[in-house]
Amino acid sequence: MKNWLRRTPKASENPAEPPPVPAAGAERVLRRLEWTVIRRLDGLLQGDYRTLMRGAGLDLADLREYQHQDDVRHIDWNVTARTDTPHVRVFTEDREMAAWFLMDLSPSVDFGSGEQRKRNVSAEFVAVLARMLTRHGNRIGALLYGSGVDTVIPTRGGRRHVLHLLHTLQARPTPQEGAPTRLRDLLDSAAGLIKRRSTVFVVSDFISEPGWERSLALLAQRHEVVAVRVLDPLELHLPDLGLLTLRDAETGEQLLVDTHDAGFRKRFARIAAQREAELRQALVLAGVDALELSTDADLVDAVIRFTEMRKRRTRLAAGGGMPAHLKQAA
Repeated sequence: MKNWLRRTPKASENPAEPPPVPAAGAERVLRRLEWTVIRRLDGLLQGDYRTLMRGAGLDLADLREYQHQDDVRHIDWNVTARTDTPHVRVFTEDREMAAWFLMDLSPSVDFGSGEQRKRNVSAEFVAVLARMLTRHGNRIGALLYGSGVDTVIPTRGGRRHVLHLLHTLQARPTPQEGAPTRLRDLLDSAAGLIKRRSTVFVVSDFISEPGWERSLALLAQRHEVVAVRVLDPLELHLPDLGLLTLRDAETGEQLLVDTHDAGFRKRFARIAAQREAELRQALVLAGVDALELSTDADLVDAVIRFTEMRKRRTRLAAGGGMPAHLKQAA
């Protein structure tokens, strides 16, 4: 499904020549996020940031059959179900865990129907998470995708590195219309680049050519992968705005539609709902955690939802719950 929604630049704007970004711009943005978002999260999370990087400090080394006196919390229920023999996970310490942000900055991410664009929301989410992680000794890096993978920021720690990442995002030119997004190129590049086991955040609207699903699943076999899906409410439901010119954010193709037509709005909503269902199913099959970021949502609420989701996953991985099909078999 194409993304036919895009804000048209004002006549005074030149998308090919964005205004220069002062070096202090990233500092101002990060300081604002530290006061308005991270400070609130400190109170709500009460210092519990372990779930941001599930498995941090441990690296899965092997799987073996369950033996007497093994910790039942380390039983791998998926392998146990497939083999009909209890298996446990064997871990080794890895104190050099890192987080990578794979950022889709293609033209479709430059859309926003309100005050925020998807591009701004994804940048602020990454800045907040990166700062929270580096404050606790973790390292962060990033791969940036425009029309292809054009920027690699190696993993480092510290606030200055977060500022470098944020400034790089701010200083990027407005994405130009051209070829459709190939998200699998970003995922394949990450698979070849990231050698050590890491937590990988794929930040994208997932408006892409097909074929990324297998690349995502392969990446998740080696790393802890979180799909951060950025969206705008107008991509799901089209209001009655009368005659409207829709523009494909990736190719520039235009289409005149009558949004006053209730039948058209229903068809639009039905196609959007079908794409939502297919996307969520693809993420489930890839075996990754998923988080949705909307341009009209509170960033604090999104991070809280993410940490709660990770806590549930951690409890299940530690033996806090047994899959339903195994319960029925027992």
